[in-house]
Amino acid sequence: MRWLYPHIPLAHLPAMAKVAAAGALLAAVYGAVHDQVSYTISPEYFTKMKFDQFAWANLGLPPRWYASEIGVLATWWVGLIAGWLLARAGMVELPPRERWPRTWRAFGIVAVVTLLGSVLGYGYGSLIATRDLSAWSRWQRILQLEDLPAFVTVAWLHNGGYLGALGGLILAVIYVRRGKSSTPMNVHTAN
Repeated sequence: MRWLYPHIPLAHLPAMAKVAAAGALLAAVYGAVHDQVSYTISPEYFTKMKFDQFAWANLGLPPRWYASEIGVLATWWVGLIAGWLLARAGMVELPPRERWPRTWRAFGIVAVVTLLGSVLGYGYGSLIATRDLSAWSRWQRILQLEDLPAFVTVAWLHNGGYLGALGGLILAVIYVRRGKSSTPMNVHTAN
């Protein structure tokens, strides 16, 4: 029940907010760069789908900038939640001198595994794109896609990234929990 109705010491909230904010910032940067790569592979993934999904956020930017804006909007909140979960897993219970190096390593774990998932998704998508794409004909017809193989590749790149992010977060939580258990528990400074 502790996870459903957590008791969070008030003194931990500032440090938890800092870890969550760091996660949001890192995820936003990752999303912006990731969507630049995605746009390079399949502009249609954005121009014929994502731009419509995020039409409410269109600031009139050129397409490449708009793709990065979408990357930021699609990822910052995931990083915020990941940071919060890492903080809840015990990050803020570490002494301050140990907290930030471990925080950056935990975020590094998430980023590397997410990137690995994206690369594997790209590889799988590239392989699928050379095969029979009749299962994607509905998408091609609805979105009026001209380069279906590139669209499929980017769709799998994104799917791989989502799975990688989840796997990275799980590994990072394990890393944090192990670090917490190996640290003396008599120091609970919240900075």
